[in-house]
Amino acid sequence: MDTSALTRTGRFRARRAARGSVTEGAARAGLAARGVIYLLVGALALQIAFGDNNKQADRGGALEELAQKPFGAVLLWALGIGLVGMALWRLSEAVFGSVGKDGRSARKRLLALVRFSFYVFVAYSVISFAASRNQSGGGSSDRQSRDATARALEIPAGQWIVGAAGIAIVVAGGWIGVRAVLRKYHDKLRLGQMSHRTRQLVDVTGVAGGAARGLVFAVAGVFAVRAAIDYEPEQAKGLDDTLRTFADTPLGPWLLVCVAAGLVLFGLFSFAMARWRRV
Repeated sequence: MDTSALTRTGRFRARRAARGSVTEGAARAGLAARGVIYLLVGALALQIAFGDNNKQADRGGALEELAQKPFGAVLLWALGIGLVGMALWRLSEAVFGSVGKDGRSARKRLLALVRFSFYVFVAYSVISFAASRNQSGGGSSDRQSRDATARALEIPAGQWIVGAAGIAIVVAGGWIGVRAVLRKYHDKLRLGQMSHRTRQLVDVTGVAGGAARGLVFAVAGVFAVRAAIDYEPEQAKGLDDTLRTFADTPLGPWLLVCVAAGLVLFGLFSFAMARWRRV
């Protein structure tokens, strides 16, 4: 092999290594940022369960809570940058494929593209809040859900669209919960780098946290389906209202306590993923 060929090969490997390092850093920062949001939302939901109804247990409430901490502005910008990293990581998976034997499949790439779009929106709302602290962190999730549902119901076949979206959210919630219970996340973890005790702790957070997250998604989807059937946007609920409905069950606030604790555990699980996930 001549010198020019060796040079080209070396440059290619260097670019691939650099791209891999950047992607890994973005992914780990994004997973940690996701963990912060779920940790705060879960903590706010616990406060609501114990009687503090002035809190807002969603992303907006989490951002407002973070802004009140020491160095809140710095923390908000760090959170926004981490979520940008998450979006870029998902985009790289859509373009180049993800880890795993079917990581380059069309289904996985499409799922990565959907996640990229979602995290672009979340990152934008966080950065907007960090840049202009006099507004809510993207607005109340409840109001956003009602407004989006109302607009969708006004278009032709709007009821069918909202109903289909609600069913899709229910299915997604079930899929999230079942995969968590079956510990499918093991396929993405560097289990060889973890001690037995660490694996046990990660499984507690992964199973309980994933099941709680899936349940919240599924219940939110049910409300969207009800909004479509009744042709009533007010039936749609965002994260905050969805969590509050758990306190209105016969189990009282204790069901909300369990779900909120699960969201806190999912936040901790996200930190574990940031440390040990294969990217």
